Amino acid sequence: MFNKLTIEDIEVSGKRVLVRCDFNVPLDENGNITDENRIVGALPTIKYLVDKGAKVILCSHMGKPKGEPVPSLSLAPVAKSLSEKLGKEVIFAADDNVVGENAKKAVSEMKDGDVVLLENTRYRKEETKNEDSFSKELASLADVFVDDAFGTAHRAHCSNVGVTKYVKTCACGYLIKKEIDFLGNAVNNPVRPLVAILGGSKVSSKISVINNLLEKVDTLIIGGGMAYTFMAAKGLGVGNSLLEKDYINYAKEMMEKAQAKGVKLLIPVDTVAAKEFSNDAETKITENGIEDGWQGLDIGPKTTELFSDAVKDAKTVVWNGPMGVFEMPNFAKGTNAIAKVLADLDATTIIGGGDSVAAVNQAGLGDKMSHISTGGGASLEFLEGKDLPGIAAINDK
Repeated sequence: MFNKLTIEDIEVSGKRVLVRCDFNVPLDENGNITDENRIVGALPTIKYLVDKGAKVILCSHMGKPKGEPVPSLSLAPVAKSLSEKLGKEVIFAADDNVVGENAKKAVSEMKDGDVVLLENTRYRKEETKNEDSFSKELASLADVFVDDAFGTAHRAHCSNVGVTKYVKTCACGYLIKKEIDFLGNAVNNPVRPLVAILGGSKVSSKISVINNLLEKVDTLIIGGGMAYTFMAAKGLGVGNSLLEKDYINYAKEMMEKAQAKGVKLLIPVDTVAAKEFSNDAETKITENGIEDGWQGLDIGPKTTELFSDAVKDAKTVVWNGPMGVFEMPNFAKGTNAIAKVLADLDATTIIGGGDSVAAVNQAGLGDKMSHISTGGGASLEFLEGKDLPGIAAINDK
């Protein structure tokens, strides 16, 4: 299935290996990292390269500095965290222009097994425009390029796509291989039944995903804010709920397509409706639509049961997007219930998208899932059936 070069296919010993990681981690106001998951995710690839005696040069973006140095978005805290986790010093090359005197000096003095981290690649305005000048500078530091940042695979930037034009050997790390193995098999070669659960707020952001998945799944479950557009398409009232009027006809088409393909398409049969958008709002369970003055903020108990039953026999489940406004405890019940059902399944369970990942981790069930995707946007575009530029740029085997 996976036909790209991986780090295990190439000779790295004694070579300068530039690794594009995803160190886009959240920081508090004092510059402390509040969630190190992405750093931990990069360790297997880094450790492999260190053990093989490569000279490891790491690069990543953080936040949106918009092409200029923003001290609060420096990768210095990441170098510190990496040094602790690897048990060896990671030299931080503090250059506002990323490939400056510090970086060149640090790289020229590297011994086999050393690790250098470059400054935030988005300090350079060329990065997001994928301009050759910066791609060449990055490439000048390396003999080999390794991409291990799935979270940016759907963007064509200098540090993941442009650089591959100027480095002959380009492979992927363990993180990208794992993502493509799980997502790729789930969509293109699943153990059936395959069930997809889509939630989140907007139909408009998941149009192509719904369309593509209807070609592949046995059951498609729609919850979250996007469900109200489907309810409206069935002629049900949705009160003050989130509604994309321009997409009602599209929702109708999708329901017709599902029927024609023999795919079960499930939408909520009852809703936890609230008087206002607040955790402490007055609530009630409504069936057959939602009346004026009320808005749906979570799936109801009957829907929770309907959706849970629909996944019980599944062998592969892909979940992207929460079932309700899970950030508010009173409207997190539906999302948490689905997370619990998936945690107990004897199936391949793949969670993609920041909100579903947060919900699963919040419920303490992250380690019960087969795979948690590190790239929200990238995993969505993959599910749409799009080629991801960051993956396409890696050499084929």
